[in-house]
Amino acid sequence: MDLNILWFILIMVLFAGFFFLEGFDFGVGILLPFLGKNDTERRILINTIGPVWDGNEVWMITAGGALFAAFPNWYATLFSGFYLPLFLILVALIVRGVAFEFRSSDRSPQWRNFWDWMIFIGSALSAILWGVAGADLLRGVPIDAKMQFAGNFFDLVSPYAILGGVSTFLLFTLHGALYLSLKTEGEILQKVQKAAKKIGVVTVLAVVVFAVMTFFETDLLANNGATIVLLACALALVLANIMARSGKSGWAFISSALTIVFLTVSIFWGLFPRVMVSSLNPEWSLTIYNASSNPYTLKILTIVALTMVPIVLAYQAWTYWIFRKRITSKDLHY
Repeated sequence: MDLNILWFILIMVLFAGFFFLEGFDFGVGILLPFLGKNDTERRILINTIGPVWDGNEVWMITAGGALFAAFPNWYATLFSGFYLPLFLILVALIVRGVAFEFRSSDRSPQWRNFWDWMIFIGSALSAILWGVAGADLLRGVPIDAKMQFAGNFFDLVSPYAILGGVSTFLLFTLHGALYLSLKTEGEILQKVQKAAKKIGVVTVLAVVVFAVMTFFETDLLANNGATIVLLACALALVLANIMARSGKSGWAFISSALTIVFLTVSIFWGLFPRVMVSSLNPEWSLTIYNASSNPYTLKILTIVALTMVPIVLAYQAWTYWIFRKRITSKDLHY
């Protein structure tokens, strides 16, 4: 295995980790205005992710940094062509982060309700746009021989891309509901479990339609390995629904997490060795070789990554262990 392949895998792992961890953050934010009927309930929901949401976003920052360092041409083409959706994701994440901090600075119900809806908007917009971006990467976008994006905004909002956004929105919402089933109790837990059962059915339907469209819109299913991983994704999603209906919250959450991880892996596997598909000419697609840094840079990056990543993982694991208990009204802090 050469360093180009290694860094492609590492970036895939970083994005899979980000969507797994930040996915339930998005889900909690999406469910917040609907499951929390008063300030106490909404505070409980926010506190389930309060100690971890900002740490989860570090995975995205790290993935972006690794992308810039290891595959600068991929980074340049991606961030120029997807400038508007990525900019909107950044704005949504900023608004959501500000909302977490600002909602408790005033006791006014109107003030807190406003920021609660900002948390919803920031979470929902991010969840949708990440799905749109992933679908566009699979389907291909206009890239010319100079590795430059040659399209416009409307090339990024095809029906397939929109369905991808809807699918990730529902998948993250389900993931958030299953996470809450591990972190709440009492009346809120009952509402969360009921919501998870309803969301799960709609999510399965959306993902099935998306998978069918993937067959017609992309060449992902031509890759046997990616197809197997995608089937594993579908199986994990079905298991998540079965476990949720059986009241086995822990297994349901693990299954939804595997669904997200398998979906991310299937996208990267379906692209390999490409990183961005050109819809103008397959020969103009960016690959892990024509989009990468030089071998010396990749070697230095590998040494740094092998040194620092285990430390970061150990610290985040410790954080989740410390804040592992269920949240009740007695544990509230503002």
